[in-house]
Amino acid sequence: MKPAVPSEPIAYLTGEYPRATDTFIQREITALREQGMKVETCSIRKTGAEHHVGPEQQAEFKNTFYVIAAAKSPIRLVRCHLKALVQAPARYFSALRLALATRPAGLKGLLYQLFYFAEAAVLADHLKQQKVRHLHNHIATATCTVAMLTSKLSGIPFSFTIHGPDIFFEPKHWRIDAKIAEARFVACISDFCRSQCMIFSDQKHWDKLNIIHCGIDPDKYRIETTTNPSAPHLVFVGRLAGVKGVPVLLDALSRLVTDIPNLRVTLIGDGPERADLEIRAQQLGLGEMVTFAGYMSQDAVAKTLADADALVLPSFAEGVPVTLMEAMASGLPVLATRVGGISELVEDGISGYLVPPGNVEDLTARLRDLLGDPELRQRMGAAGRAKVAAEFNQETEAGRLAQLMTPPAKENRGLHEAR
Repeated sequence: MKPAVPSEPIAYLTGEYPRATDTFIQREITALREQGMKVETCSIRKTGAEHHVGPEQQAEFKNTFYVIAAAKSPIRLVRCHLKALVQAPARYFSALRLALATRPAGLKGLLYQLFYFAEAAVLADHLKQQKVRHLHNHIATATCTVAMLTSKLSGIPFSFTIHGPDIFFEPKHWRIDAKIAEARFVACISDFCRSQCMIFSDQKHWDKLNIIHCGIDPDKYRIETTTNPSAPHLVFVGRLAGVKGVPVLLDALSRLVTDIPNLRVTLIGDGPERADLEIRAQQLGLGEMVTFAGYMSQDAVAKTLADADALVLPSFAEGVPVTLMEAMASGLPVLATRVGGISELVEDGISGYLVPPGNVEDLTARLRDLLGDPELRQRMGAAGRAKVAAEFNQETEAGRLAQLMTPPAKENRGLHEAR
C-alpha cells in the first residue's frame, strides 16, 4: 500500500523544462504523480520547439510556469517583491542577506545574484498561490540558487538533486556548502556524488545527503532476441558536446572499418559540436557507417535500442547516465568509461566493459570484443537488465523521494501555521 501524501502540491524547478536531454526528470515527476502526489512544474526559461520531441514534452511545456516570462512584466515583478516585503519583512531581508552572502566574486557575480533574487520573489509568489508545500530542484547550479532564495523568501522548504560532474568543477562558485546547509535534504544520484558533497559541506549536514538514484521503468524497454552478426548495430545516446568524448569514439570506429565493414552506428542527440563531428566522420571515411539522428522521443529511443546490439558512451565525465540504464533495460551490453558513478551501475566484465576515458586503443579493443561475440552480448545484456530492475527502478526511487518530501504531520501543520 502506498503511503498517504498531503493534498497540497509540491513543485519542481529546473533551468529549462522540458528538455529532450532531461527525460529522467520528466520520468521522476510522472512516477511521483503515479504515487498520488500533485506536482507543479516550474522552469526559469522556456525550451525551444526542438526539445518537444514527443507528446510527453509537449504536454509538460503547456503546463509549466516560466519564471523569466512572468518576471518580464515590471508591474508583476514589483508587486511580487512588495508583497514579500510587506507580508514578511524579516524573511525578505534574510533572503537578501543570503543572496549577498553566497554571491560569486566580482561585479558580474553580484549582478547575477540580484537577478536570481528578483526571480525568486516571482517564483515564491506563484508557489504560494498554488499552495505548494515543498520545492524541489534538479541541477544544483543557478536554478538551485533561485530555489534556495525562494525558500528563504516564502518559508516553503526546498531540496535538490545533485548530479555532477560539472557542479564539482566549481563547487565554491555555486556554494554547494550553503545550499546543503539551507536544504531540508539533498538527493545524491550515487555514492560518488554523495562523497563529493561531503567534501564541500559541514559534517553536521551529512545526514541530509541521501542516495536517490535516477531510475527508469524497465518494462518500457523490450529485448530483441534476434541479431545479425554480419551487420551489428552500435548506438550512442547523449549531447554532442565535448564532455561526451565522441571524437574518441570516431577514432576507434575508424580502426574497425576493415574488420567490421557492415557495422552500423547511430548517434542519437544534438549539441554544439554536431557540425564538427559530422565533418570529422567524413574525414575518417565513416560517412556510410555513422548516422547522426538528432534528438528523438523517448519511444523512438527505446525502439532504436531494441534494434541495437550494444551501446557505447565514451564520456570524459559523468554522473550515472540514464542512457546506460535504458540500454541495459533493453538487454544490451554497454561500453562506457570508468568515470564518476558509472562503476556503481556497470559491472566491468559482467554487464559490459569499462575503459579509461580518452583511451582509443582500449575502446577499440573492447568494441571489437563486444561486436564479435553475440553470446557475450546476450550474457552481459541479461546481467545488465537484472541490475537495473533491482537497483534503478523509477517507482522505487520515486517512492523514497516522496517520503523525504513528506514531513511528519506535526511539522506539516507548523508550516501552514507559519504561512
